[in-house]
Amino acid sequence: MRDEPETTGGSLNLNEAEHEAVDVAVVGGGITGLAAAHRLREIDPDLSVAVLEAGPKPGGVLGTSRRDGFLIEGSADSFITNVPWAIDLCRRLGLEDRLIQTDSRHRRSFVVHAGKLEPIPDGLIIMAPSKIGPMVRTRILSIPGKLRLAMERFLPKGDGSDESLAGFARRRFGREAYERLIQPLVGGMYTGDPERLSVKATMPRFLEMEQREGSLIKAMRAAGASSPQAGGSGARYGLFVGLEGGMSELVDALVARLPAGAVRCESPVRRLTRDAEGWRLDLADRPSPLRARSVIVATPAKAAAGLLREASSAAAVDLAGIASTSSVIVSLGYRRDRIAHPLDGFGFVVPFVEKRQILSGSFSSVKFAGRAPEGSVLIRVFLGGAKRPDLVDADDAELVRIASGELASLLGVQGEPEAWSVSRWRETMPQYEVGHLERVAAIQERAKALDGLELAGNWLGGVGVPMCIHTGEQAAERAASRIAAAAGRAG
Repeated sequence: MRDEPETTGGSLNLNEAEHEAVDVAVVGGGITGLAAAHRLREIDPDLSVAVLEAGPKPGGVLGTSRRDGFLIEGSADSFITNVPWAIDLCRRLGLEDRLIQTDSRHRRSFVVHAGKLEPIPDGLIIMAPSKIGPMVRTRILSIPGKLRLAMERFLPKGDGSDESLAGFARRRFGREAYERLIQPLVGGMYTGDPERLSVKATMPRFLEMEQREGSLIKAMRAAGASSPQAGGSGARYGLFVGLEGGMSELVDALVARLPAGAVRCESPVRRLTRDAEGWRLDLADRPSPLRARSVIVATPAKAAAGLLREASSAAAVDLAGIASTSSVIVSLGYRRDRIAHPLDGFGFVVPFVEKRQILSGSFSSVKFAGRAPEGSVLIRVFLGGAKRPDLVDADDAELVRIASGELASLLGVQGEPEAWSVSRWRETMPQYEVGHLERVAAIQERAKALDGLELAGNWLGGVGVPMCIHTGEQAAERAASRIAAAAGRAG
């Protein structure tokens, strides 16, 4: 009796004895791909799905580890709730009781100024202040810098065309406010250089405010952006939630909802082609190809470009043109009594003009409970990005030395950390540069011509966890709709 081909569960259809076939192949097992696969099975439990992940584990950059009593996140440690997609997915997965809020006692952040941590003025949301008093009292800006910022209310609005974030911010608020406050806040979100990032693609809300009200300050005050729900400075920390056991809980819950064997790690796709029978995926870990009626490519832009070379060279060229930055996260655990700073906030950002080797720091165990043992604290330090891409190649010892040295200078940390962890992410953060929206529209238009192909990922509609989930679920819904329509025509 001959062995049957390996299956992924569900209603697997075998077209040829030597070929495995599924209804949908999802390329990429990060949060985007997992959300897509889960949504497919929600829509139609009979759909067979294979999730092909090149790396050793599902979840992509999301992942949680425990070391010496510390709970350490490999990348994102939370997600925002003012858009519904992540919170809704958690509810559908039964994780609602696992969601935890940020500590309401410390919902503020700092910026490094002249080598010291200064509180970001209350009511400053990313780049637009909603309160005048804190901006007047801050020591971060000089008197001329404050006067220039205040002039924003009287400046004419732009023509609404795309421009760099840096150009937009300097035009509205002046050079000093940009360099000292806005650049570290917006640059840190993308580990990028705001001189290249598109305001229309990254911060469309502020461009819309300018066009509607003529002034961001007027628009923010009119909208009541300093409401208690928003809370704090720099980021709207009251709108962020994490998971009690870390972001791996979300990954694990998604994998558990899929059929056994549906998620295949260390299974990179070498080649993706389409013929009269549908899509063919040549895999590195098996001699025979995988056949699929539909394919969802949920990888970083560079990987997607490689996959689409044969199916659409024009789309591949556009995808390859999306730049990405690399970054490093060094997590350091210390005894609380070895740190002089009160840690009365969630972290700090570092302006480029300070000429330091780090981008920011997050006080993880202050932000969320259960991240460090009693009497200890966990701090995450972010390095690399557009300005220091070389740091991703430094060895662990050097990275820990740099991060701990910076914390000693800024926070008064004494001695060596009692625990540490290094996470490297090479070319994982897409840069929404000027012209990004037009590039994405062209890619999507070309993808429409490829029957059965869907695209999803953080290069498409936003870099946060909710937006990644959203693009994956949208791709799944389109794929399921197409398959159902084809079945109806066949019937």
